[in-house]
Amino acid sequence: MSGPTTAEKRGTREPKGSSEPDSSGSGARNLGFRAPGARFLLIALASVLVAAGALWALYGSSWLRVERVSTSGTRVLTPREVEEVAAVPIGSPLVSVDTDAIEARLLRKLPRIDTVEVFRSWPHGIGLKVTERKPVLVVEKGGKFTEVDSAGTRFATVDKAPAGVPKLLLKAGSAPSLRRFDEDRLLLEAVGVTGELPEKIARDTRVVGVTSYDSITLELSGGRTVFWGSGEDGAVKARVLTALMKAAPKAGHFDVSAPTAPAASGS
Repeated sequence: MSGPTTAEKRGTREPKGSSEPDSSGSGARNLGFRAPGARFLLIALASVLVAAGALWALYGSSWLRVERVSTSGTRVLTPREVEEVAAVPIGSPLVSVDTDAIEARLLRKLPRIDTVEVFRSWPHGIGLKVTERKPVLVVEKGGKFTEVDSAGTRFATVDKAPAGVPKLLLKAGSAPSLRRFDEDRLLLEAVGVTGELPEKIARDTRVVGVTSYDSITLELSGGRTVFWGSGEDGAVKARVLTALMKAAPKAGHFDVSAPTAPAASGS
């Protein structure tokens, strides 16, 4: 009986290498997650230590704590007045100081302050940058003077009127215009007029009198008066008044209520 042929021998011979995947999954495990190396662990540990050190420096150490408060921008208020109201917690970690709360407290308790910037001055300071309101008019009542700023805000009452600030006289009384415009609105109209005045005329203005919405009068130095009318067309009226005063320098009364037909009279 003859043995297996050469072809049969080849068909039954075991291959040198198997192409089938290893059912045990060991190949898949070799390609999967690898445990972090020593270098990675060292970097992670260093990052944690740096973060912990930074937190300790900011909150736990004595290096970055509030030691001083500096105030700038005050004109009428004193730095001490501002700092007492600010109540900055000396000795606290600088990073923990609530600057928004300090700002709110200053604006609430010191209405003379228009704006204030509270900032950290590393490594040991808190800065207070103050902008005070500037009076453009004063209202006299009971021998005292209430200061009014360019927004019409009554922000302070003082015993003596500040130099160079006109006095406001609200003489509306029972004028019919009060049915439409209350005293606060008339105050805003007067403030608006002062904002339109040329610098020289503003320096000479002593009194701003308001009888009604469309009847505003300026009393200047030297007994001169200006009938302004309403607060409308203020910029035009200011230019016309400047030209009128140059044309009639000895006049005592000027009327720019109708800026297209101004008039000057008296001496």
